[in-house]
Amino acid sequence: MTFTPYRIHFFGLAESWLGKLLGVENQANWSAAQPAPTAKVADAKWVTSAGRVLLVWVPCYTLMGYRFGPSGMALAASSLLAAVWLISLRSAFAAVHFTLGPAVRCAVGTLTGMIGVSALVLWVPGLGMSLPTILALTLSVFTLTTIWESVAQRVVGKRRVLVVGTSTCADAVADAISFEGSAPFTVVGAVDDEPEDLARLGSVAELSRVIDEQRPDLIVLTDGESSTRALDRLLDAPSGGLRVVGHAHFFDHAFGRIPLDDLKPTWFMSIFHLWQRPYTRFAKRTFDIVCATLLLVLSAPLLLVIAGLVRLSSGPVIFRQTRVGEGGKLFTIFKFRTMRRDAEEPGRPAFAALDDPRVTRIGRVLRRTHLDELPQLWDVLKGDMSIVGPRPERPEFIPMLQEAVPFFTRRLLVKPGITGWAQLRRDYASDADGAAEKLSYDLWYVRHRNLVVDLAICAKTLSSVLLRPGR
Repeated sequence: MTFTPYRIHFFGLAESWLGKLLGVENQANWSAAQPAPTAKVADAKWVTSAGRVLLVWVPCYTLMGYRFGPSGMALAASSLLAAVWLISLRSAFAAVHFTLGPAVRCAVGTLTGMIGVSALVLWVPGLGMSLPTILALTLSVFTLTTIWESVAQRVVGKRRVLVVGTSTCADAVADAISFEGSAPFTVVGAVDDEPEDLARLGSVAELSRVIDEQRPDLIVLTDGESSTRALDRLLDAPSGGLRVVGHAHFFDHAFGRIPLDDLKPTWFMSIFHLWQRPYTRFAKRTFDIVCATLLLVLSAPLLLVIAGLVRLSSGPVIFRQTRVGEGGKLFTIFKFRTMRRDAEEPGRPAFAALDDPRVTRIGRVLRRTHLDELPQLWDVLKGDMSIVGPRPERPEFIPMLQEAVPFFTRRLLVKPGITGWAQLRRDYASDADGAAEKLSYDLWYVRHRNLVVDLAICAKTLSSVLLRPGR
């Protein structure tokens, strides 16, 4: 606890220094009613990138300088090591959604960079470093880049969004930004031809004037005739660095979910698109087998302890239940039993809920720590589940959810997972509305899944279990 004031003081000094460097005295003054200092935001990106390069290169040069002395060899070796980490960090920041936070993104980039550096040490003569040295260097890079990215994210400011559509659309975007909390966006208003709109800044014919006054960083086009006319006007005028995106694609980019209200069957073409990066079954399966095997070996003593504790209450240790897997295939899921033996009446399935009264005392602890899901690693080794993916649903609920939630069964395009994007973003779904909300995140994962995304979700899951049990 004594560390907290010093940490807050350090972040405050860092933010103040970076803010003065960028000419930003107070981020709170960047309100929706005032023009945004677009040039300073652009400068901030250069400063952020330069700081990242410096903070990665310095520990590498410190180590190489100690090894070779202040020479050209030390400069070349440190630059080579720094380049590997910078490329890995850049790839991680491009692949890992920013809602996971800078710590997770830096962790994924640093770990993949560590693998590259380890390989480089073996291939390049004279770079020999021991494992403790590589680990210490990795920790330094991770710590420095995480602090820098966290401070830069808080100082640079939020991107200003102009919505072309009704005030209802603008309110929906603003509500989503407020609900997500960490999204680096703010809505300045709407452009529409309906004069009664409260958030209206002008008509489509006045779009150029509104852009000059508000200087948005991003324009969101909603479906409708006004958006079509607005796009024509934008194409006829110089872009000025503006970025234009559709409503559904904005939610995809900003919040990591697909809005079901705007979803059309043609959207699923993006999953099979020619430009879609492949995540082969072999790569996914290899990742699953390696992770499941390591976790089972490491958790073997814990499994025995949990089994003994569960056995103290009446009922079996392992709970078995039929779930729906990839392509609608039925399989048996294994979990440590967390509920009473009579938790459900025969023929009357019920959704699990947060603080479910049917949960036993030891089961409540297992659910909060997610240790009840460790036996599902066996499902992963069998090939019925994956480490990362949508949660498998019970077949009894599928007809009801399929009728109430559009495209619900499309989540069956991939294997279900022990953890997943929807599980991280939202809690238990105890009704059709909750299932629809989680589906919007599941569809985002189905579209964007790759090895880096899986690593990021696993890292975020680990931090959530350790720091926020019960989430």
